[in-house]
Amino acid sequence: MNEEQITRELNFKAVRSSGAGGQHVNKTSSKVELYFHLDDSQGLSDDEKQRLIKKLESRLSKENLLILHSEESRSQHKNKELVITKFFDLLRENVKKPKPRKKTRPSKAAKLRRLKAKKINAEKKARRNDPLK
Repeated sequence: MNEEQITRELNFKAVRSSGAGGQHVNKTSSKVELYFHLDDSQGLSDDEKQRLIKKLESRLSKENLLILHSEESRSQHKNKELVITKFFDLLRENVKKPKPRKKTRPSKAAKLRRLKAKKINAEKKARRNDPLK
């Protein structure tokens, strides 16, 4: 993953933010939207692209376009920094290769503990039976 190359491929759009803020919010475009086209990226390998497409399936458009936005701050510049940070955190988290699962078996002691607990439970339930039957 080449972060410098990916940074150059990002597209931004500033739009009006929603919510409270009075007249200021109606005049300024402080919300920042980040657009990243996964298929056209030169900063990701094919393997990384496939892993991201699979893991971020619910967040991608039909054209594999990832859209993130930030409107936490009143400053457009601060929101741009926040959305870039959020974007790279998301990429780093989802590009990781999952560790292969090692098959394990329960130990002999664990098997014996389970059987002992089962026997105690069975005896407890057996004592509940009506002695006349």
